[in-house]
Formats: sequence, C-alpha cells, structure tokens
Amino acid sequence: MTRPPTAAQRRVIDAADPVTGRLRGTESQLAALVKRELAFRHPRPPHDHFLTPAGHRVREETATAAPRAPEASDHARDPARESSGVFAARVGGEEAIDSGPSRIREVHSAWQGLLELRRMTNPHGAVDRPCAWERTHLVQAAALALEAAGHRPADAHTDAEGYRVRATPQPEAVAVRGPDAEALRECAATLEQAGWQVGEHTEPRTGARYLLASPRRT
Repeated sequence: MTRPPTAAQRRVIDAADPVTGRLRGTESQLAALVKRELAFRHPRPPHDHFLTPAGHRVREETATAAPRAPEASDHARDPARESSGVFAARVGGEEAIDSGPSRIREVHSAWQGLLELRRMTNPHGAVDRPCAWERTHLVQAAALALEAAGHRPADAHTDAEGYRVRATPQPEAVAVRGPDAEALRECAATLEQAGWQVGEHTEPRTGARYLLASPRRT
C-alpha cells in the first residue's frame, strides 16, 4: 500500500464487522480495497469481501486515533467495549464484570462470528484451528475462547477470582493464569478444544503455575 485509503474507503473499513471483518460497500470501493491489499474477496459464494490483517490494522489505527473527550464516568464505563465501541472479550482484571444475559448473547455472537471467519479464511474452511486474525490478536482471541466456553474472568473491582490472559515476549504465545490448578486445567482443555497448543509452566520467582498457549497451525 503506497497511499493511505481515501475517506470513503476508511468509512467502509470502519463499518466492517468487528469480529469477522466482513465488508459492505460498492463494487468499486471493495475492488479498490482489494487492490490495496486491505481486503480480499472470498472465492466461494456469495463472494463476500473481508478485511485482511493489514485492513484490520488500519481499522484499529483509526479507532485509536479518534479523539474522545474524558468523562467523569470513564472509570465505570462498560469494559466489554473499547473506546471505539468494538466488542472486546474479557481478558481478566477489568472492573464491574457483567455476566448477564445480554453479555452472554454478545459473547456467543462474537464466538460464532469468529468460527465463521475461520471457515472463510482458513484453508479448506477448517474451523478447528485459529485463523490469521487470531494470530494478530492473540490475547483477545484466547480470551474470547475462554469467555465463550463459560469461564469467568478475574474482576478487579470485586477481586473475584478468574482467568487472566496476558501477552508474552514469545511470538504467538499468551500466558493464562487462574486462581487454582483445577481452573488452569479447565482453561487448558477449553483452549486445546479451540485449536490452541497449551503447556503448563511454573513462574521461577513465585512458583505459581500458568499456561502458555499458542495458536495451532495444523
């Protein structure tokens, strides 16, 4: 990509489905995004267009750059959404965790959308392993798999025990911590079922056990 997308193209990118990256726009707009390698046209009917990893980065850069006036209630805003209003899985440590029916529906919808993205973008339509989007959003992808399976994230406000997913210095790997050994085993089983390779490790300084999880490729 040699030039930044036009304002019209940015609007199409910004309006993409937050999980699957599915695009809506005119044929000329979509073709231009494909030419810039910000989108691709799926080879199978109905031949929808989706954001590429580069397109997702443009979308996220736009959301990050958007100005937002500080509000007095910022500390209590819904942690289910980032400042851009995009769905975000619970990584653990957020305040005021909501596990009500609306959140359950939202998580279920996001997980189904992610499975559809796997089907659309993985070779042979495989849904049993993570796709390219998950490899560029490791923490969110692992957290969504856990939350969609019913695991409860840690709640900073109430000090409720639960999982915590964090980035690591290792490429394509996240660390998952839990309140006890049983919770870690359950998280490991969920991630393995979702297509992740999981190993249990010990923190050298504290002796605490944690999981190291990476997206499975085959």
